[in-house]
Amino acid sequence: MSMLKHFLPTLLFFSIPVVAIEVSPNLGKAASDQQLSQWNKDIFPDGQGLPKGKGTASYGKKIYNKHCLSCHGFEGTGSSADELAGASHSLTDNPPDKIIGTYWPYATTIFDFTRRSMPLNAPGILNTNELYAVTAYLLYLNGIIEENAIMNEKTLPAVVMPNRHGFINIYQQQDKNP
Repeated sequence: MSMLKHFLPTLLFFSIPVVAIEVSPNLGKAASDQQLSQWNKDIFPDGQGLPKGKGTASYGKKIYNKHCLSCHGFEGTGSSADELAGASHSLTDNPPDKIIGTYWPYATTIFDFTRRSMPLNAPGILNTNELYAVTAYLLYLNGIIEENAIMNEKTLPAVVMPNRHGFINIYQQQDKNP
């Protein structure tokens, strides 16, 4: 009896996931191999993982107007989706404005997030040059780069974002406070 008392909970624990799979509501669809390969590309703050390509803000404005304007509004000032530029408050105001220029610590994150998730209705449709261009346009709208600056795998990681040092490195803090 004692052995059964220990064995039964273990058996039930491992059988629950199987039951859950069988009663799935069948929402969504499985990701294709192409989608998985698109999403399984890491881009780091130092630019490691960025693909070859290039773009400017002037070309990025055309891409933005075609794919982003309907949700993010004229010049990124917000609409049905969050504002991306044109903050009227700083990050420390109440309420804070968490736009690209006040919040995001790395320019490479803009490229990576856009590549993975935008436009919302069709993520992954922008090619590499379009991604660099729309990233350049968003940086330009936030007053971070000049309109004619060329963004590519070398120049994008070199962009110093205004909030680059605005986040706490928890690993560094842990080293100081054992």
